Amino acid sequence: MTSISGKTDIDWGAFARALAPVEVINTPVLVKKRSRDFFWYSPILNAELKSCFGDLVARPRTPDEMRHVLAVAYAHDAPVVLRGGGTGNYGQAVPVNGGLIIETTAMNRVIEVGDGFVRAEAGALMADINAALIPQGREMAMFPSTQDIATVGGFVAGGSAGIGSVANGALRDPGNIIALKVQSLDATPREHLFEGVDTLHIHHAWGINGVITEVSLRTVPTRDWVGCMATFDRYEDAYAAGHALARDEAIACKLVSTADARICAYFPRLDGHIRKDRHLLVSLLPQEDVAAFRALITQEGGHVDLTLTEDERIEAKLPHVFDFSYNHTTLQVLKADRKATYQQVGCPAPPDPRAIARLRPQLGDDVWMHHEFARVGGQIVTFDLPIIWFSGRARLDQINAIYEDNGFPVHDAHTWRVEGGGLKTADYRHLAWKKRLDPKGLLNSAKSAAWDSVKHLSAAEIEALETAQ
Repeated sequence: MTSISGKTDIDWGAFARALAPVEVINTPVLVKKRSRDFFWYSPILNAELKSCFGDLVARPRTPDEMRHVLAVAYAHDAPVVLRGGGTGNYGQAVPVNGGLIIETTAMNRVIEVGDGFVRAEAGALMADINAALIPQGREMAMFPSTQDIATVGGFVAGGSAGIGSVANGALRDPGNIIALKVQSLDATPREHLFEGVDTLHIHHAWGINGVITEVSLRTVPTRDWVGCMATFDRYEDAYAAGHALARDEAIACKLVSTADARICAYFPRLDGHIRKDRHLLVSLLPQEDVAAFRALITQEGGHVDLTLTEDERIEAKLPHVFDFSYNHTTLQVLKADRKATYQQVGCPAPPDPRAIARLRPQLGDDVWMHHEFARVGGQIVTFDLPIIWFSGRARLDQINAIYEDNGFPVHDAHTWRVEGGGLKTADYRHLAWKKRLDPKGLLNSAKSAAWDSVKHLSAAEIEALETAQ
């Protein structure tokens, strides 16, 4: 079997036979389909990654099958990329060097629901985990807006926040990731247990330094959630109301999101349900806090448009409110016009509506703000995921500079290197663990800008680079 990627000289027919009894996919069109994620949100990444494909897909069903797959990959010096549901935005699951794609979705058991935690295999869907928790009166502390297709291993490997983060913090905050089981890619793959703060060596490393097979995450009591939407005449007023809502200890919000009125024009399913040409605030909160929500919105100068229980939402045939948050907001626009893209921008803390009001006119008509509220280290923060009408790299760089010059740090969504998004910048500890768990450097190595400069060093020498800075 020849190389689909054109980048490897491995006999993939023999490789596939060596993987038996593990399920493999070798039909070129299906391999190419599984070589993609949502990198096409970025026209820059789309141009750079759209022609990158793997050569073979393996779907192990158990940890033992995963060990077998990794041992075969090691023996053949095969590049390896891990893939869950493929919901990443930066090409995390794209096999830049060709090779083997390991799809984890067949390892999907919810293993244990315990006191304040859930333990599941890496390929379990987030929505299925939440469904398993409901009979116990629990739910995940946070989950992505893509929960119906996102896997828990992929969320830990590539995600950072989600619905629930305004109450329970970022994924990396203490206690949210309890433990990870990770296999090495070497001649005899070994299982390693990372607990507590040590899980951060693996979290958001895009699968470059170990193969996550099992995840234990924090859970919280479930509530009778009500999806709420309110509209405002001025964006800074919607933002101010979002901040007031997020910090109000009497209202237990699970989601607070704001969107420019121009973005709302791309939400056709909300026609007739929210006021037109108004800026939107989206929230998810307990039934018993709806009256307090209404009072707060009125006090902040807004108008309450929708408050829907889950049964009412289903009867009205409306999407979940979180379908209008995080990068689902971007997706709603892209469904109608692929000229749009987005960016990831931090905001001054504490949130300041006046800073938002000063910044908006500087950005221009091709940048439409969309903010998510979260709690990081116990503090309410916001980040902007603006819709940007892409006209070229030069204009994008100009937009980035405007944000930066106003004190809004940009975490570039248009790079496929793990160090580019901010979480692993100048942090060599994850590469030290890569050396320990992936001595040949076969795991998604192209995604690290720093790996080639340190791969000749020992793990201890790589780790020492961190303290030398």
